[in-house]
Amino acid sequence: MLERARTAYFEELARVGNPSALHKSGRLARSVVEDARERMARALGAHPTELIWTSGGTEADNIALKGLYWARHSADPRRTRIVTTAIEHHAGLDPAHWLEAEHGATAVVLPVDREGRVDIAALRAEVAENFDHIALISVMWANNEVGAIQPIHEIVNIATEHGIPVHADAVQAVGHVPVDFKASGLATMAVSAHKFGGPVGVGALVARRDLTITPLTHGGGQERKIRSGTLNAAGFHAAAVAAEQAVAELADEAERLGALQRDLIRRIGEAIPDARLSGPQPGPERLPGNVHFIFPGCAAEALMFVLDSHGVEASNGSACTAGVAQASHVLMAMGRSERDAASTMRFSLGHTTVPEDIDALMAVLPEAVERARKVAGTFQQEVFG
Repeated sequence: MLERARTAYFEELARVGNPSALHKSGRLARSVVEDARERMARALGAHPTELIWTSGGTEADNIALKGLYWARHSADPRRTRIVTTAIEHHAGLDPAHWLEAEHGATAVVLPVDREGRVDIAALRAEVAENFDHIALISVMWANNEVGAIQPIHEIVNIATEHGIPVHADAVQAVGHVPVDFKASGLATMAVSAHKFGGPVGVGALVARRDLTITPLTHGGGQERKIRSGTLNAAGFHAAAVAAEQAVAELADEAERLGALQRDLIRRIGEAIPDARLSGPQPGPERLPGNVHFIFPGCAAEALMFVLDSHGVEASNGSACTAGVAQASHVLMAMGRSERDAASTMRFSLGHTTVPEDIDALMAVLPEAVERARKVAGTFQQEVFG
């Protein structure tokens, strides 16, 4: 957490009061929630009434996909198609496939190119042919594994022509690239506070007021009756503080992280010549804090554990996949082999990252790769032949 957000969080935790209660402490807690709502909305380019507090990006994605699908399908039973991409986070993919399995939806999974960008021609063709049957389109603003930034404005323009709502998982984007909800034309957008220096377990769904969204949970009717539950005043307050700081410092921080990113990519290429960068080259089409490589011959989990033993914490995919090591569906969607998709490592750079961290990684990475290749040799021979 950012220090400013952490301080705000601890201070607010010392207060009592349910924001839905009518006594003095409850009213004070409600004022904290609404102040946070206004500040967060301003940071995201949204109106305060468009911001629905959630427990994080996963809940926000589920509310958007399921709630929009149920509402749109109920209004027009022809609308059964959910259009998404092959590189979505599981928080976006799994609800679409669940709706397909349990509620008669059709999940249309668009292909992506070798760098992880959605095939716009395929989207245009799908919309042109099936616009009367599409309930919604759901596309990540930026990919969590390879850092590819999607052409959200172009996607929205294609959909808007036919009145199709577009949802974006913007969890990786907010605080790292410019995000303006109003200017984007999106119908809904998911964010998660811990990705920009706020607390874990706090997020939001930004949703236009003119939308009908069927709620997933029922209870006290909080948050426009879309997301019932006791409101986390301390978490929302800290999230808003973090969002304000991250957005205010975005340009300088992106430049700083971009320099570290380019340095790390260069040094990995020099030290391990057969390593291959995944995703777009550093620049406007890639998140500035994302470095993702294929290390041929390495089982990702073996490399991860070797690095971890040296105090370097990296990941071979999404940390939200319940600790299950598996070949990256993102890399396979980008046309990589299953062997390559099982040989990846992502290095995430953030507000705490300094040049000395890059030095520390490079001091151990080449040897770690060699050790992981030796460990993985037998395993990969058994799996791939």
